[in-house]
Amino acid sequence: MKLERSDIGYPLWRKKVDATLFKDGATPIPKWLCEVWSINTTFINCYSKKDYNSKTVIYYNKKMYAGNVVQIKNQKMYRLFFERELSDILKDVYLMSYMRSIEQDLRKGKPKYLGQDIEIEIPFWEFLDIEFNSSKKSFHLKSYYIQKPVYIELFKELVKSHTLKIIDDLFNQKKDFRFVKQDWEERRKLKTQIEAKNVIYNLIDTKNRLIYIGEAENLVQRLNQNRDVITNWDYYRFDCLPAGLTRTQRVAIERLLIRTFASFFPNKKGIPSKKVSEYSLANDKIDS
Repeated sequence: MKLERSDIGYPLWRKKVDATLFKDGATPIPKWLCEVWSINTTFINCYSKKDYNSKTVIYYNKKMYAGNVVQIKNQKMYRLFFERELSDILKDVYLMSYMRSIEQDLRKGKPKYLGQDIEIEIPFWEFLDIEFNSSKKSFHLKSYYIQKPVYIELFKELVKSHTLKIIDDLFNQKKDFRFVKQDWEERRKLKTQIEAKNVIYNLIDTKNRLIYIGEAENLVQRLNQNRDVITNWDYYRFDCLPAGLTRTQRVAIERLLIRTFASFFPNKKGIPSKKVSEYSLANDKIDS
């Protein structure tokens, strides 16, 4: 049973978590709440995030984030915006709502789904408590109710995955020439990298102090093959190249990176190196 909070310090709005938190890094502020929070007078004539008076601070889990309150032109509606880091954290916290929002995006334009309400079909609700201290222009967020995820570890991996970043780019029409970058992961997690295609990857053998750069059309298939020059690698990372790059272009990028790394790490070709680390470059093929 979920108990009511006893630590509420300022006027509170219990917001139902929806896709705007994840996609826009924002939430509309209901008109009735603008009166309660004195938003109309605190952020008067703030029509852009560039306006200094729109600035606010947001507290979540004892950490402070930058935010803005902006009025929608020709309306008495306001929106609270917050930085991308907080949006990404909320994706991790509200895994189920985030996954449902992605499902909704994937259905768009498919006739068999038209007219359906995804919240009715997949019924659950999560809530975020938002308090506002008008004297200090500060918002205080607290997760009130979180739906326990199904397949918790799988969802966590998916949230961090390149696949969701690519989907996010697709539905938010981000068409920039963009590399989708990943952090270091342990070797045992390789099997989770489904659909990692057209990549430049790095391997590290922490015991023997070796580093390796490679390219692959399919990351999992490539790394499941024996890498003779760095057999005992224990960590990997990769970058997905922008859509449209050919294999020839991918290989050219790989060779450029190998040559660049050779100027930093001791290598098998004897290319002059600054030896910035005790690691050595494991690659055999290095351009002169």
